[in-house]
Amino acid sequence: MRRFVADKTRNLIRRASTWSPTCPVSPRPHHPPSLLSQPTSPPFSSSSPSHPSSITSPLRFLTAAALHPLSFPASPNSMASNYSTTPVTLQSVNPKVLKCEYAVRGEIVTLAQKLEQDLKQNPDSHPFDEIIYCNIGNPQSLGQQPITFFREVLALCDHPAILDRSETQGLFSADAIERAFQILDQIPGRATGAYSHSQGIKGLRETIAAGIAERDGFPADPNDIFLTDGASPAVHMMMQLLIRSEKDGILCPIPQYPLYSASIALHGGTLVPYYLDEATGWGLEISELKKQLETAKSNGVCVRALVVINPGNPTGQVLAEDNQREIVEFCKNEGLVLLADEVYQENIYVPDKQFHSFKKVCRSMGYGEKNISLVSFQSVSKGYYGECGKRGGYMEVTGFSPEIREQIYKVASVNLCSNISGQILASLVMNPPKVGDESYESYTGEKDGILSSLAKRAKTLEDALNSLEGVTCNRAEGAMYLFPCIDLPHKAIKAAEAAKRAPDAFYAHRLLDATGVVVVPGSGFGQVPGTWHFRCTILPQEDRIPAIVSRLTEFHKKFMDEFRD
Repeated sequence: MRRFVADKTRNLIRRASTWSPTCPVSPRPHHPPSLLSQPTSPPFSSSSPSHPSSITSPLRFLTAAALHPLSFPASPNSMASNYSTTPVTLQSVNPKVLKCEYAVRGEIVTLAQKLEQDLKQNPDSHPFDEIIYCNIGNPQSLGQQPITFFREVLALCDHPAILDRSETQGLFSADAIERAFQILDQIPGRATGAYSHSQGIKGLRETIAAGIAERDGFPADPNDIFLTDGASPAVHMMMQLLIRSEKDGILCPIPQYPLYSASIALHGGTLVPYYLDEATGWGLEISELKKQLETAKSNGVCVRALVVINPGNPTGQVLAEDNQREIVEFCKNEGLVLLADEVYQENIYVPDKQFHSFKKVCRSMGYGEKNISLVSFQSVSKGYYGECGKRGGYMEVTGFSPEIREQIYKVASVNLCSNISGQILASLVMNPPKVGDESYESYTGEKDGILSSLAKRAKTLEDALNSLEGVTCNRAEGAMYLFPCIDLPHKAIKAAEAAKRAPDAFYAHRLLDATGVVVVPGSGFGQVPGTWHFRCTILPQEDRIPAIVSRLTEFHKKFMDEFRD
């Protein structure tokens, strides 16, 4: 009987895997034919490469697929022949998933992981002895140590039984013990393994709101705080809220962090790119915003929101307060939601720049809840703490009606709640040890040491990149990355075309094969057509930077000699 049922089930699955006109998801190509017809064109291509804003084609407004026009999956037909009995094929999968790309963990990283396995099995298999991952902002994977106070509090909260042991006072600082007691008293059941309120534990949200108020000098409401598993889920939640169809657009900076292009694609919207000005240190010009907004409208796209990343990723610039005021005024006048990605707010490396939150700027201009809709994103993954794996973060949501707030809460409730350890860590980031606390000196020493070291690394790498032939690199004012521009020889571009890769991807592949250093091609972030870049983190420890500089310098010289016109 069981075999009969199993056979019937298999037959049903085979039938379901064969597409018919009644199938709710019809086969679709992986890329629009107009993009595939020119596989070597850069993303956001223009008839006038020197002037990106001249683009008027509907393809000017793109989903994430266009950020990787050269990513070709295996043929759907060839895959179907190997997996003919599976119910899910490339023809039947959600086409939004096919359009989604995420460059910082893309093809080059996959190849790097394979090379890493090769080195483990045969240390002499490649002309380098290790892979150095400079592709993603993952500080602790590259040797950065966690902040002691934060980890002490987390450990005590996760294992509260040790709070009553006499030896605990000798192992943990007094303020960490006190903070753990305070936090546990705020958690229903004193259990970090239990669900919390869908917005996050109320007491922790109150702590975060107090930290925001102290930072900005304006009050914050804990009911405006939604705790999330890092900032990424918060971005997805807002895209779910704002995007109704492909006719809805989101203004995003180019270059941009691929989370935005990916989330817009997944939720079925349209990315409306605005170009940052590399010549002025990745400046954000209001005239560019207005031009792209008008072009979007003329193409039937309803722009719902503006994304601003400050400090910039991948570009590393820090916005001036006057520029932020212009951006706020633009969003207010145009009725746009301002989505402020501020996850690098602690990462400022130059004395002439300072972080100002968009919440502070709005309130200082006299704009309150009824004037502008603002969502601010923060994460424990960046800053000096670098706790990527703890998945803690939040968004502060202001300027939305109670009815819309109910909808945001409903979406948050679908995920039940964010993880409790991440919630605790987010509260600690916004309320670290104060003067007079036992941990204050060690905490400030660790924090200042990390940030000053990052500043040195940024400057060293910046100088090294600017010393290379055909390479120019703006200074890293903040964040964790450099985004140098490479003037590639014509022969290298032709070789890239032959290899069916974007020229900067071709360069990054060659760099990896020769040195083991992993960077991300600029084509994964978007760039002015006809220019080529790569993103490199500043995160390897100081004693590793000279080796990276040496490897990169040697490789670049050989590359340029090989392809010199």
